[in-house]
Amino acid sequence: MSLNPKLADWRGRRVWLVGASTGIGRATAAKLHAAGARVAVSARSAVPLESFAIQHPGSLALPLDATDRVAMRAASERIVAEWGGLDMAVYCAGYYRAMRATAFDLDDALRHEQVNYVGALYMLDAVLPTLLRQKSGHISLVSSVSGFRGLPKALAYGPTKAALINLAESLYFDLTDQGIGVSVVCPGYVQTPLTEQNDYRMPALISADEAARRMIAGWERGDFQMHFPKRFTGWVKALSHLGDAMYFRAVRRVTGL
Repeated sequence: MSLNPKLADWRGRRVWLVGASTGIGRATAAKLHAAGARVAVSARSAVPLESFAIQHPGSLALPLDATDRVAMRAASERIVAEWGGLDMAVYCAGYYRAMRATAFDLDDALRHEQVNYVGALYMLDAVLPTLLRQKSGHISLVSSVSGFRGLPKALAYGPTKAALINLAESLYFDLTDQGIGVSVVCPGYVQTPLTEQNDYRMPALISADEAARRMIAGWERGDFQMHFPKRFTGWVKALSHLGDAMYFRAVRRVTGL
Protein backbone atom coordinates (compact mmCIF):
# COMPACT_ATOMS: atom_id res chain seq x y z
CA MET A 1 0.00 0.00 0.00
CA SER A 2 1.38 3.40 -1.02
CA LEU A 3 1.29 5.97 1.77
CA ASN A 4 2.45 8.80 -0.50
CA PRO A 5 1.82 9.86 -4.09
CA LYS A 6 4.14 7.80 -6.31
CA LEU A 7 6.93 9.87 -7.85
CA ALA A 8 7.16 7.87 -11.06
CA ASP A 9 8.35 10.58 -13.45
CA TRP A 10 11.23 12.84 -12.41
CA ARG A 11 11.35 14.93 -15.57
CA GLY A 12 11.15 18.60 -14.64
CA ARG A 13 10.68 17.94 -10.90
CA ARG A 14 12.38 20.59 -8.77
CA VAL A 15 14.37 18.88 -6.01
CA TRP A 16 16.47 20.47 -3.26
CA LEU A 17 18.92 18.29 -1.34
CA VAL A 18 20.55 19.68 1.80
CA GLY A 19 23.74 17.80 2.61
CA ALA A 20 24.68 16.91 -0.96
CA SER A 21 28.41 17.58 -1.25
CA THR A 22 29.35 13.92 -0.58
CA GLY A 23 27.90 10.52 0.20
CA ILE A 24 24.22 9.66 -0.11
CA GLY A 25 23.14 13.23 -0.83
CA ARG A 26 25.48 13.72 -3.78
CA ALA A 27 24.78 10.27 -5.22
CA THR A 28 21.03 10.87 -4.99
CA ALA A 29 21.32 14.29 -6.61
CA ALA A 30 23.28 12.80 -9.51
CA LYS A 31 20.75 10.02 -10.10
CA LEU A 32 17.80 12.41 -9.95
CA HIS A 33 19.50 14.74 -12.43
CA ALA A 34 20.08 11.79 -14.76
CA ALA A 35 16.36 10.98 -14.48
CA GLY A 36 15.46 14.48 -15.66
CA ALA A 37 14.95 16.38 -12.40
CA ARG A 38 16.12 19.93 -11.80
CA VAL A 39 18.39 19.61 -8.81
CA ALA A 40 19.58 22.16 -6.23
CA VAL A 41 22.39 21.01 -3.94
CA SER A 42 23.40 22.54 -0.61
CA ALA A 43 26.17 21.85 1.90
CA ARG A 44 28.90 23.79 3.70
CA SER A 45 31.63 23.02 1.14
CA ALA A 46 31.21 25.23 -1.91
CA VAL A 47 33.82 23.58 -4.16
CA PRO A 48 32.14 20.15 -4.43
CA LEU A 49 28.79 21.83 -5.06
CA GLU A 50 30.22 24.01 -7.84
CA SER A 51 31.84 20.92 -9.35
CA PHE A 52 28.48 19.15 -9.25
CA ALA A 53 26.76 22.06 -10.98
CA ILE A 54 29.37 22.04 -13.77
CA GLN A 55 29.02 18.28 -14.25
CA HIS A 56 25.22 18.41 -14.12
CA PRO A 57 24.01 21.30 -16.31
CA GLY A 58 20.91 23.11 -15.11
CA SER A 59 21.47 22.33 -11.43
CA LEU A 60 21.91 24.96 -8.72
CA ALA A 61 24.80 25.06 -6.23
CA LEU A 62 23.65 26.76 -3.03
CA PRO A 63 26.37 26.57 -0.35
CA LEU A 64 25.14 26.97 3.22
CA ASP A 65 25.60 25.72 6.75
CA ALA A 66 22.56 23.63 7.69
CA THR A 67 22.63 25.21 11.15
CA ASP A 68 22.17 28.71 9.65
CA ARG A 69 18.46 29.46 9.67
CA VAL A 70 18.77 32.65 7.60
CA ALA A 71 20.89 30.94 4.93
CA MET A 72 18.41 28.08 4.67
CA ARG A 73 15.53 30.48 4.05
CA ALA A 74 17.55 32.45 1.50
CA ALA A 75 18.39 29.29 -0.45
CA SER A 76 14.75 28.22 -0.52
CA GLU A 77 13.68 31.65 -1.70
CA ARG A 78 16.23 31.56 -4.51
CA ILE A 79 14.99 28.16 -5.70
CA VAL A 80 11.39 29.36 -5.77
CA ALA A 81 12.39 32.61 -7.51
CA GLU A 82 14.36 30.81 -10.23
CA TRP A 83 12.17 27.72 -10.70
CA GLY A 84 8.75 29.01 -9.69
CA GLY A 85 8.23 26.44 -6.94
CA LEU A 86 9.58 23.31 -5.31
CA ASP A 87 8.53 19.68 -5.69
CA MET A 88 10.78 17.92 -3.18
CA ALA A 89 13.05 18.80 -0.26
CA VAL A 90 15.46 16.17 1.09
CA TYR A 91 17.41 16.62 4.33
CA CYS A 92 20.60 14.54 4.04
CA ALA A 93 22.94 16.62 6.22
CA GLY A 94 24.53 14.58 8.96
CA TYR A 95 27.21 14.61 11.64
CA TYR A 96 28.55 11.56 13.45
CA ARG A 97 31.13 10.82 16.10
CA ALA A 98 31.06 7.66 18.20
CA MET A 99 30.33 8.50 21.84
CA ARG A 100 29.78 6.60 25.08
CA ALA A 101 28.67 7.95 28.45
CA THR A 102 32.07 7.11 29.93
CA ALA A 103 33.57 9.79 27.65
CA PHE A 104 30.65 12.20 27.36
CA ASP A 105 31.33 15.40 25.39
CA LEU A 106 28.52 17.94 25.71
CA ASP A 107 29.74 20.22 22.92
CA ASP A 108 29.97 17.32 20.49
CA ALA A 109 26.55 16.01 21.55
CA LEU A 110 25.03 19.41 20.87
CA ARG A 111 26.79 19.53 17.49
CA HIS A 112 24.95 16.32 16.59
CA GLU A 113 21.68 17.91 17.65
CA GLN A 114 22.26 21.06 15.62
CA VAL A 115 23.29 19.37 12.38
CA ASN A 116 21.16 16.23 12.44
CA TYR A 117 17.93 17.59 13.88
CA VAL A 118 17.77 21.37 14.20
CA GLY A 119 18.98 21.76 10.62
CA ALA A 120 16.01 19.68 9.50
CA LEU A 121 13.71 22.06 11.35
CA TYR A 122 15.35 24.98 9.57
CA MET A 123 14.68 23.27 6.23
CA LEU A 124 11.02 22.78 7.19
CA ASP A 125 10.77 26.43 8.16
CA ALA A 126 12.18 27.33 4.74
CA VAL A 127 10.04 25.08 2.53
CA LEU A 128 6.71 24.57 4.26
CA PRO A 129 5.18 27.93 3.24
CA THR A 130 5.85 27.14 -0.43
CA LEU A 131 4.62 23.54 -0.26
CA LEU A 132 1.49 24.49 1.67
CA ARG A 133 0.74 27.25 -0.80
CA GLN A 134 1.17 24.82 -3.69
CA LYS A 135 -0.71 22.02 -1.90
CA SER A 136 1.84 19.67 -3.44
CA GLY A 137 5.41 18.43 -2.98
CA HIS A 138 7.32 15.99 -0.85
CA ILE A 139 9.58 16.21 2.23
CA SER A 140 12.06 13.42 2.94
CA LEU A 141 14.30 13.14 6.00
CA VAL A 142 17.36 10.89 6.03
CA SER A 143 17.53 9.18 9.41
CA SER A 144 19.28 5.87 10.24
CA VAL A 145 18.65 2.45 11.72
CA SER A 146 20.45 3.96 14.72
CA GLY A 147 17.19 5.78 15.36
CA PHE A 148 15.15 2.60 15.91
CA ARG A 149 16.48 2.04 19.47
CA GLY A 150 19.51 2.92 21.57
CA LEU A 151 22.84 1.38 20.55
CA PRO A 152 26.35 1.35 22.03
CA LYS A 153 28.61 4.19 20.81
CA ALA A 154 25.54 6.06 19.45
CA LEU A 155 24.89 8.18 22.53
CA ALA A 156 24.98 11.45 20.57
CA TYR A 157 24.02 10.24 17.10
CA GLY A 158 21.17 7.81 17.75
CA PRO A 159 18.80 10.19 19.59
CA THR A 160 18.99 12.75 16.77
CA LYS A 161 18.09 10.10 14.22
CA ALA A 162 15.24 8.85 16.41
CA ALA A 163 13.97 12.42 16.52
CA LEU A 164 13.86 12.55 12.71
CA ILE A 165 11.73 9.40 12.57
CA ASN A 166 9.29 10.85 15.08
CA LEU A 167 9.31 14.19 13.25
CA ALA A 168 8.49 12.52 9.93
CA GLU A 169 5.61 10.59 11.49
CA SER A 170 4.15 13.78 12.97
CA LEU A 171 4.57 15.62 9.67
CA TYR A 172 2.76 12.83 7.86
CA PHE A 173 -0.36 13.34 9.99
CA ASP A 174 -0.39 17.05 9.26
CA LEU A 175 0.65 17.21 5.60
CA THR A 176 -0.95 14.34 3.72
CA ASP A 177 -4.33 16.08 3.78
CA GLN A 178 -2.57 19.09 2.26
CA GLY A 179 -1.37 17.09 -0.75
CA ILE A 180 2.21 16.89 0.54
CA GLY A 181 4.09 13.59 0.76
CA VAL A 182 6.40 12.75 3.68
CA SER A 183 9.03 10.03 3.95
CA VAL A 184 11.88 8.99 6.22
CA VAL A 185 14.93 7.03 5.11
CA CYS A 186 16.71 4.72 7.59
CA PRO A 187 19.83 3.27 5.95
CA GLY A 188 22.11 0.73 7.53
CA TYR A 189 25.84 1.04 6.93
CA VAL A 190 26.66 3.09 3.83
CA GLN A 191 30.17 3.81 2.60
CA THR A 192 30.50 7.56 3.19
CA PRO A 193 32.98 9.95 4.86
CA LEU A 194 30.98 9.55 8.08
CA THR A 195 31.34 5.77 8.28
CA GLU A 196 35.02 5.80 7.31
CA GLN A 197 35.86 6.65 10.93
CA ASN A 198 34.33 3.43 12.28
CA ASP A 199 36.94 1.05 13.72
CA TYR A 200 34.78 -2.08 13.50
CA ARG A 201 33.36 -4.35 10.82
CA MET A 202 30.20 -2.88 9.34
CA PRO A 203 27.81 -5.66 8.28
CA ALA A 204 26.07 -5.41 4.89
CA LEU A 205 27.98 -2.24 3.95
CA ILE A 206 26.65 -0.74 0.71
CA SER A 207 27.82 2.08 -1.55
CA ALA A 208 26.29 5.56 -1.61
CA ASP A 209 25.13 4.87 -5.18
CA GLU A 210 23.24 1.79 -4.02
CA ALA A 211 21.68 3.74 -1.15
CA ALA A 212 20.59 6.46 -3.57
CA ARG A 213 19.05 3.88 -5.91
CA ARG A 214 17.05 2.36 -3.07
CA MET A 215 15.87 5.75 -1.83
CA ILE A 216 14.63 6.78 -5.23
CA ALA A 217 12.90 3.43 -5.69
CA GLY A 218 11.11 4.01 -2.37
CA TRP A 219 9.92 7.45 -3.43
CA GLU A 220 8.71 6.00 -6.70
CA ARG A 221 6.70 3.35 -4.83
CA GLY A 222 5.19 5.96 -2.50
CA ASP A 223 6.80 4.50 0.62
CA PHE A 224 6.75 6.33 3.94
CA GLN A 225 9.70 4.60 5.62
CA MET A 226 12.59 3.06 3.71
CA HIS A 227 15.25 0.95 5.40
CA PHE A 228 17.98 -0.94 3.60
CA PRO A 229 19.74 -3.23 2.96
CA LYS A 230 17.03 -5.39 4.49
CA ARG A 231 19.39 -8.31 5.11
CA PHE A 232 20.76 -6.08 7.88
CA THR A 233 18.14 -3.44 8.63
CA GLY A 234 15.31 -5.99 8.74
CA TRP A 235 17.17 -7.77 11.53
CA VAL A 236 17.77 -4.50 13.41
CA LYS A 237 14.11 -3.51 13.05
CA ALA A 238 12.95 -6.89 14.33
CA LEU A 239 15.39 -6.68 17.23
CA SER A 240 14.00 -3.27 18.16
CA HIS A 241 10.60 -4.83 18.92
CA LEU A 242 11.97 -7.10 21.65
CA GLY A 243 11.21 -6.40 25.29
CA ASP A 244 13.82 -4.33 27.09
CA ALA A 245 15.65 -7.15 28.86
CA MET A 246 15.85 -9.29 25.72
CA TYR A 247 16.89 -6.30 23.62
CA PHE A 248 19.76 -5.29 25.90
CA ARG A 249 21.01 -8.87 26.13
CA ALA A 250 20.81 -9.40 22.36
CA VAL A 251 22.68 -6.17 21.50
CA ARG A 252 25.39 -6.89 24.10
CA ARG A 253 25.83 -10.38 22.68
CA VAL A 254 26.09 -9.14 19.08
CA THR A 255 28.33 -6.12 19.71
CA GLY A 256 30.32 -7.31 22.70
CA LEU A 257 29.71 -3.90 24.31
